[in-house]
Amino acid sequence: PSAEPAPDRAPFKIVAVTSCPTGIAHTYMAAESLENAGRDAGVEVVVETQGSAGFTRLDPDVIAAADGVIFAHDVPVRDRERFAGKPTVDVGVKAGVNRPAELIAEVRGKAERGETTAGAAATPVEGAGDAGDGYGTKLRKWLMSGVSYMVPFVAAGGLLIALGFAIGGYEINEAKSVAEHFVWTESASWAALLFQVGGLAFAFLVPVLAGYIAYGMADRPGLVPGFVGGSVAVTIDAGFLGGLAAGLIAGATVMAIQKVRIPAVLRGIMPVVVIPLISSAVVGFLMFLVVGKPIASLQSALTGWLESLTGANAIILGVILGLMMCFDLGGPLNKVAYAFAVGGLGAGATEGNLKVMAAVMAAGMVPPLGMALATTVRGKLFTKAERENGKAAWVLGASFITEGAIPFAAADPLRVIPASMAGGAVTGALSMSFGATLQAPHGGAFVVPLIGQPLLYLVAIVAGTCVSAGMVVLLKGMRKQGPEQSPAPAPVATEAAATQGAQGAQGAQGTEAVKEPVAAA
Repeated sequence: PSAEPAPDRAPFKIVAVTSCPTGIAHTYMAAESLENAGRDAGVEVVVETQGSAGFTRLDPDVIAAADGVIFAHDVPVRDRERFAGKPTVDVGVKAGVNRPAELIAEVRGKAERGETTAGAAATPVEGAGDAGDGYGTKLRKWLMSGVSYMVPFVAAGGLLIALGFAIGGYEINEAKSVAEHFVWTESASWAALLFQVGGLAFAFLVPVLAGYIAYGMADRPGLVPGFVGGSVAVTIDAGFLGGLAAGLIAGATVMAIQKVRIPAVLRGIMPVVVIPLISSAVVGFLMFLVVGKPIASLQSALTGWLESLTGANAIILGVILGLMMCFDLGGPLNKVAYAFAVGGLGAGATEGNLKVMAAVMAAGMVPPLGMALATTVRGKLFTKAERENGKAAWVLGASFITEGAIPFAAADPLRVIPASMAGGAVTGALSMSFGATLQAPHGGAFVVPLIGQPLLYLVAIVAGTCVSAGMVVLLKGMRKQGPEQSPAPAPVATEAAATQGAQGAQGAQGTEAVKEPVAAA
C-alpha cells in the first residue's frame, strides 16, 4: 500500500517590534525588510511598529502563537513584558533594515535550541540590546529616548512659530496675548495666535527631553523628577544642555533609590509618594545650586560663540554639521547634529542659531536627493529596486527625511556614504556662507518661504545634490563596466561578466531587503 502523504508542516511564526528615535523612516523600513525576508524564507512575520505617533498592539493571540521574537529598536520597547518567555533576538533598528534574513535565521536557531527570555527587563532600556551592552551604548539609547519624544514638539512648535513670523513679520513676538486681544478679521491676530501656541509647544522641549531621558533609564518613576529637572533648566536658562544633564541626574537618582531595600509594607507607596518626593528634591537641589549655573554659563557661551562666527569659521562649522548629518543617514551622529540645532532654537531665535538650523536641514536633505538624481541620470548603474527607491527618495529628500538614502547605503555603503557626506559638506558650507536662516526645525522644501535668503538656500541644496549624485555615479561607474563600452576578449569578458553578475545580484538582494516604503514619508 502507498504511504499516506505527510501533513503540511505549519510555518515558523515570528512577531517583531521596530522603533527608532523619530518613529518615521527607520521604524517602517525595518518592518518592511523583516516582512519581505520572512516571505522569502517561508516564515510568517507580523510586525508592531512603535512610531512617534503611537502604536497598535499586536493581538495577544498572535504573540502567544509566535515561535520567536525580534526586537529591532533604538528606543525602549513599550510593553516589552508581553513577549517574555520566547526565543528573542534583540538588535538596533538598522540591523532590521540591513540584515533581516540573518535575524530570522538567528531566532529560528534559538528556537531550535530552546533558548528563551526569562522575563521582562527591570527598566525599558537596561534590558534593550545585547547583554554585553556597555555604558556608552546605554547612554546613547537613553539620550535617543528623550529625543524620540521631543521631536513632535519640535516640529509642531517650530513650524507654528515660523508661520507666525511669515504672516505677521518679526515684530509678532511683541504682540499682546491673544487671550486678551484677538480680532477675527486681522491677519496680525491670527499670526500672533500661531506664534504664541508654537511658543508654548516649544517651551516643552527641554522638560520633555529631560523627562523621557529619565524614563528611558528608570521607567515611569523617572518622569516626575525628569520633568522637574527640565523645568529648572528652563528657569535658570541652562537650555538644551541643562535638559540633558537634568534627565541623566533624574534617572540616576531614581535608579539609586530603587536599589535600596525597604520593608514590604512601604513598597506600595514607593512609586507614587516616596520616589517622586525624594528624587524631585534631589534633582531640584542639584540643578538649582550645583550643576545648573555652570551649565547655564556654558549654554550662554555657546550661544555667543555661534553669534560670533563669520567667514571661514562659519563655513567650517557648516562643513562639520553637513558631514555629521550625512555620515549615518538618520543615526545617532545625525541626531546629535540635529539636536544641537534644535537646542539652539530653543535657547533663542538669534541669527547664529537660525544659520545653524538652516545648514543642518539643508545638509540632511542632500543624501536622498542625490541618490534620486543619480538613479535618474544613470539608471543603468542601479538595480530595478534602487530605481524605484529613487522615485520615493525625491519626496523623502524634499521633506527632510535623510533616511530616504538608507536603501542605497545598505546595498553599497562604501560608495553611497562618502558621496552623501561630500554633498552634505558642500551644502552646509554654502548655506553658512550665504547667511541663510531658518525658523522652522523641520519641513524641508515645504518651508522655503520661511527661510532667510531662500534662493541662495536652494542653490546650496542643489549644489550638494549634484555633488552627491556625481560622486556616486563616478564611484559606481569605476566598479561596473558600462554597457556602451566595447567588450574585452572572450575569456576576460566572461570572467568580468560573472563578477559583475555576482555583484549585481548582491546589490539587488541587499536593496530588495531594504526597499523604502513610500508610506514612511
